[in-house]
Amino acid sequence: MAEPKLQLLPALKLLILLLATNSIFSFHSVLSETFFEERFEDGWKSRWVLSDWKRSEGKAGTFKHTAGKWSGDPDDKGLQTYNDAKHFAISAKIPEFSNENRTLVVQYSIKFEQDIECGGGYIKLHSGYVNQKKYGGDTPYSLMFGPDLCGSQTKKLHMILSYQGQNYPIKKDLQCETDKLTHFYTFILRPDASYSILVDNRERDSGTMYSDWDILPPRKIKDVKAKKPADWDDREYIEDPNDVKPEGYDSIPAEIPDPKAKEPDNWDEDEDGIWKAPKVPNPAYKGPWKRKKIKNPNYKGKWKTPWIDNPEFEDDTKLYVLKPIKYVGIEVWQVKAGSVFDNILICDDPQYAKEVVDDTFARNKEAEKEAFEEAEKERKAREEKEAERAREEGEKRRRERDHRHRDRRRNYRRDRHDYDYYHDEL
Repeated sequence: MAEPKLQLLPALKLLILLLATNSIFSFHSVLSETFFEERFEDGWKSRWVLSDWKRSEGKAGTFKHTAGKWSGDPDDKGLQTYNDAKHFAISAKIPEFSNENRTLVVQYSIKFEQDIECGGGYIKLHSGYVNQKKYGGDTPYSLMFGPDLCGSQTKKLHMILSYQGQNYPIKKDLQCETDKLTHFYTFILRPDASYSILVDNRERDSGTMYSDWDILPPRKIKDVKAKKPADWDDREYIEDPNDVKPEGYDSIPAEIPDPKAKEPDNWDEDEDGIWKAPKVPNPAYKGPWKRKKIKNPNYKGKWKTPWIDNPEFEDDTKLYVLKPIKYVGIEVWQVKAGSVFDNILICDDPQYAKEVVDDTFARNKEAEKEAFEEAEKERKAREEKEAERAREEGEKRRRERDHRHRDRRRNYRRDRHDYDYYHDEL
């Protein structure tokens, strides 16, 4: 009976291992949480409220539910800004949550179909109560993330965090994408106050809130009172004290008469004086003598002001914690409308966010690119056709103008002839 038990043992171990592995994944899925996910499918209108901000002034834009002019999947629709030179504001209420002791992931996609000229493409997270019908640019927010384009100079990727009621932009100059295709933007904030910013699942930047935002005073500062020690030798090279000037070095002239020069045939000493050969640089002259340089045996390196603990620094272990989030919103101004917002995700699982991008972006990007290129071909063909029509119309108007001009000249000559004939008869 002992032998069969020994044969079943490896299989039993494998079964236990599989069960344990499955339990781990199940446990992970239970721990992770998605706070809000919007693909703008059926029912999206029940979740989003279009603001009346700026509407009484005639400056409020609206949104279209569309996949845009070109898309990898025409059924994958988002919200597209509509009406040029307008303010756009729309928001959704989400179940309140806190990012304390957990990772925060904010992700969405945007496609700038238009030549935007100047305008934003970011999203915001809000804490506290928001009157969604009055939601606008003056509504306080806890986080603002996404592109902002203006002309050829501004291609900024905003990352602004709120701390104790004040907004702090990231100190780094982050750049956003500027083409007319869909791109995913992902911000990850961890409980150790470290962060990562991804574009299309590729890390664009990373760091920590302590160093990349001017929220808290720096942990370390330079000791302004420190002075370089008197015996600090920061000369990497010194003159060789054993180097001796060669004998006769100073007697070598810098210039010598040109040995190739000859007295001109027409030179007259009585009139021109004694002829002297012009001077040329002496190839034997090496310049003023200097001792050779050698490595300084007492070199201690370049002295640097030491860093010390900043007495004004007071750590906040909850620096990364935002006020409880209750709303997500799109609030932008655009000179030219046409941006498609989609795939908004707020969760605590970076891996799930990555899978969403892989599933959506990777699956559709080639098809979208092909659709865009086809649309560009059609646009250029249309513009060429319109240009040709304009040229033909211009040529037609020119011919008509020339024809009218010739008629006026003929009429003038005929009238002049009748006038002269009349007066001749008189």
